[in-house]
Amino acid sequence: MVAVAHAHSDSSQQAAEQGWDDIVVACLKRNDIKLVTYVPDRVLTPLIAKIHADPFFTAFATTREEEAIGIVTGAWMAGMRGTLLMQTSGFATLANVLASLVVPSQIPAIMFVSERGTLGEFNLGQALVCRTMRPVLDSLAMEHRTLTRLDEAEFVVDRSIKQAIATQAPVALILSPLLTGGKVFKG
Repeated sequence: MVAVAHAHSDSSQQAAEQGWDDIVVACLKRNDIKLVTYVPDRVLTPLIAKIHADPFFTAFATTREEEAIGIVTGAWMAGMRGTLLMQTSGFATLANVLASLVVPSQIPAIMFVSERGTLGEFNLGQALVCRTMRPVLDSLAMEHRTLTRLDEAEFVVDRSIKQAIATQAPVALILSPLLTGGKVFKG
């Protein structure tokens, strides 16, 4: 029991020394996810910068989330693992492509969504999408996890990716402002 407590303490200390973005990069690499598509987002900027700086990844911006998910889907069919990075409002554009392509084709699309629309949000559109995102994911029977704590991030991200690949089902990892610090609003 002491060894288990010590191991948990060590992993918690390591997590405290890493940022959430470092943890995501490490989990992507550990799970051989080399393709990263994204729609630019301020909250995701540190993650995107680290991915671009690492020659392990092939990363590029897309104009829309549907385009990014189409690229990730095609990559999977060609034998390459990929992910999509986006913000909450971008998720609103994906219901059709998820329901008509990704879910029925059993594509393990790994989606990271920076959560907007909560905790002081000023944009009504962001708030509305935030309220509907989880019910849409539930109606599609899609796994989704909201990451709020740095000390749990590595476990949740790594295990969610492994499950998506093993079950050939998509997963949405929602990055709460409690984890990322969110978008800073100037008052």
